[in-house]
Amino acid sequence: MSTIAAIATARGLGGIAIIRVSGDRALPILQSAFHPLHAAHAFIPQRMMYGHVLSATGDVLDEALAVFMPGPHSYTREDVAEIHCHGGDIAARRVLARVLALGAVPAGPGEFTQRAFLNGRIDLSHAEAVMQLIGANSEAAARASVRQLEGGVSGFVRDVSARILDLLALIEASTDFPDEVEEQTASDQVADGVHGILAELDRRCDPRSARLLREGASIVLAGRPNVGKSSLMNALLNQERAIVTAVPGTTRDVLTERISIGGVLAELSDTAGQRETADPVEKIGVDRARTAMESADVILYVIDASEPLDPADAELLRTADGRGLVCLNKTDLPPAVTRDALAAHTACEILELSAATGAGMPQLLAALESRLTRDVSEDALTVERHIALAQRASDALRAALSALAARYPLDVVSIDLREALSALSEITAQNPTESLLTEIFSRFCVGK
Repeated sequence: MSTIAAIATARGLGGIAIIRVSGDRALPILQSAFHPLHAAHAFIPQRMMYGHVLSATGDVLDEALAVFMPGPHSYTREDVAEIHCHGGDIAARRVLARVLALGAVPAGPGEFTQRAFLNGRIDLSHAEAVMQLIGANSEAAARASVRQLEGGVSGFVRDVSARILDLLALIEASTDFPDEVEEQTASDQVADGVHGILAELDRRCDPRSARLLREGASIVLAGRPNVGKSSLMNALLNQERAIVTAVPGTTRDVLTERISIGGVLAELSDTAGQRETADPVEKIGVDRARTAMESADVILYVIDASEPLDPADAELLRTADGRGLVCLNKTDLPPAVTRDALAAHTACEILELSAATGAGMPQLLAALESRLTRDVSEDALTVERHIALAQRASDALRAALSALAARYPLDVVSIDLREALSALSEITAQNPTESLLTEIFSRFCVGK
């Protein structure tokens, strides 16, 4: 197998760039390209060296650190060398060009991780966790990826698979030794076992939780014009992002910013005030506001506490559903509507606050954090491929329950159990197809 090399750090300005080399020629290439300052301690495995990267004519290309990690005690289980040079495109590319001139070939996307998989260091779910961690856009997503990287998915698959194998063994025992294992008793035990496994699969296989971890949540501010939606957005972001004026209808489109709440990424959207209008531009904004509300995970219904409840407010509260939090804003002004008055129109939680003074904002953030973290399970499956396979296993187990309810022979039930086992085994994929590997590793960045 060829020796591969690539820049393992992101492009652009930075203090350090890492050139990674993996394969049988990693050490000879490092010895030719790198001249250590202290030759007596040179190229000791796992020990960082200081020195210079030299050109073919002996000119200094860069001042750098380097380390050699012999296989199998490396990321790929092959001999691996790394040169830590100065950051920036020029320095890193000069060093990489020298490494390639010495016989390495450019690594493809994800090829280092693919070699780690092919060499048995990690299974496919670990490899996918690497990509999930690299692309994590929130603390919660990063924690879920680390849990998967540490074997969370592999352990889950092993545990569920072992439970299914126990049920298959029970079925086989009842078939081979009918005098010792009564079939109805075995059927009842198999049904109980399948129900327990299904409950665990359903808990782990939560597409909504996976979406919130991968993409983040959507929080939409809704209300009629001039109730303080833009001020509330600015207060949540702690910056002047939305334009605030006393003129109703200032916001005419959906304005979106990102914010992290409780470690979960959220997309916060300020929308046009909802009212009947003849202005064609404002009408488009109102329509877009309603569209944003339809797909939102959380809706903040903003009501002006300093004005009597308007029919438009009442209609908005009437249509509010379980995604809603009612924000009774402008409580720093003389009150014209109370919390109790709002409670007669909605079952949603009501929070009193003032975006202008900050009063009640900690309570709003706490309520949002509670909503978002409640819907996120960090040990849930997050990779779409894993979710699809787990759902396939669930379908097979439900078919097994149907077969048991219809009093089919247990050896028929075992067919569905083996189908569930097969689907789960594809998550860690001990014998994956070449097309599956290509699909997965093509999404990796070069150098990982």
